[in-house]
Amino acid sequence: MLRWTVTFIILAIVAGIFGFGGIAAGAAGIAKILFFIFLVLFVISLISGRTRV
Repeated sequence: MLRWTVTFIILAIVAGIFGFGGIAAGAAGIAKILFFIFLVLFVISLISGRTRV
């Protein structure tokens, strides 16, 4: 999932450089959502991994 986040961030940067504002905003929005989902899943996995030990 982190790979998809990085992909959309790079797409947003490239689209922003070339002036495609709508595409850049959409890709940045998707990247932000995926990043927060990844972050929540990472924290949950850390907590669940720690309680088993």
